[in-house]
Amino acid sequence: MCASNNAPVSFLALLRNNRNYRYTWLGQVVSETGDAFNNIAVLSLAMETTRSGLVVGGVMLSRAIPAVLAGPVAGVALDRFDRRRIMIASDLIRSAVALAFLLTLGHPRPWLLYVLSALLMFASPFFTSGRTAILPAIASPEELHTANSMTQTTQWVTLTAGTLLAGASVARYGYSFAFILNALSFLFSAAAIGLLRAKTGAFRASRRVDGGAGVLRGWSEYRQGLAYMRSTPLIFGIAMISVGWATGGGAAQILFTLFGEQVFHRGAAGIGTIWGFAGIGLVAGGGLGHLIGRRAGFRGYKRAVSIAYILHGATYVLFSEMRAYWLALFFIGASRVGMAVTSVLNYSQLLKHTRDELRGRVFATLESLRWAVMLLSMAAASVATEYYDPRTIGVAAGVLSSLTAVYWTWADWTGRLPEPPGMDGGEPASMEFAQDRTA
Repeated sequence: MCASNNAPVSFLALLRNNRNYRYTWLGQVVSETGDAFNNIAVLSLAMETTRSGLVVGGVMLSRAIPAVLAGPVAGVALDRFDRRRIMIASDLIRSAVALAFLLTLGHPRPWLLYVLSALLMFASPFFTSGRTAILPAIASPEELHTANSMTQTTQWVTLTAGTLLAGASVARYGYSFAFILNALSFLFSAAAIGLLRAKTGAFRASRRVDGGAGVLRGWSEYRQGLAYMRSTPLIFGIAMISVGWATGGGAAQILFTLFGEQVFHRGAAGIGTIWGFAGIGLVAGGGLGHLIGRRAGFRGYKRAVSIAYILHGATYVLFSEMRAYWLALFFIGASRVGMAVTSVLNYSQLLKHTRDELRGRVFATLESLRWAVMLLSMAAASVATEYYDPRTIGVAAGVLSSLTAVYWTWADWTGRLPEPPGMDGGEPASMEFAQDRTA
């Protein structure tokens, strides 16, 4: 059973005592490891068959555009219908799409990589935003910060292990192995989510807008979510720094592939290693963010975010300039430490303060905004690869990513980031915890 005191629980205690979170976590480990295999396989296949940075950029754009378009739909659906069922449907659809990547083998068909990548990413926000939105329903108030930290850190652990394994496995066993493994991983995740048990209605938003289910009603509900975000300074501030990070973060997604293939000439294994060391930094940053979140008050949280964004951008610039491969790996890891700290701290604040009936729209909108700006960043970086070397583009991306700290620090110093009340004007959002202990 859950902890009875007010102190945050440990990672191991959360997994041991919380059945619902344990199943959610197991599904996450397997499915996100499979995702890493798909990412490395698709990017390496695109580079191998075309030798074009533009095609790699096209693959990334084909993933970003659907993620942007899916955000409003996913947010409204998650706040209107059963979130658990939506997550299961997302997994089943993604499994079928992942298997369809086998059709891309044998002949260089970039357009098919674009289409399948688009389908895969359109279905993803329904699951990822849903997983975040249900955390207060499967974790007690004492468990919530730990559950958020562990969910994000696990994402980065699977990125680390998955990309390192994927790079070596694709080189040895081929692309078919990666695509089949990815498809099976989504089926495992769907089964795990299907085992979640809670009180009736726990996976639906506590308040839903009555009325029809048409397009106009859906758009009205989405606008309500936007108005709520704009009227809550902290949520608006987090959205703005996410947008600021994405101005350079989108380019970084393309640059990892180019650095592995063209700068350091290490092929699929090189791409996997760079992603893997980035993952190591994310894991370390996730643990650091968890510790800061347990000890720092609201003022300390805001200062930590400013420092972390500066660290992230500066070390990415150093990564881009390193000639020694091992130094480049060290600095890309250090860059991701800063990124992870901000992510853990910001999401814990959002889970604490966002009202349940709007949580799906808030998290889906944040994801959509981030992808929208990343899309522009990726497009600019893809075009830039035809005129500039990857190192120059990397320096620009690092500077842009760190500039987001300027807005955050200014907003903090001028009193524009007050701590909002919890759900319903003071009651913490996590009070909705409704796990069925009899299951």
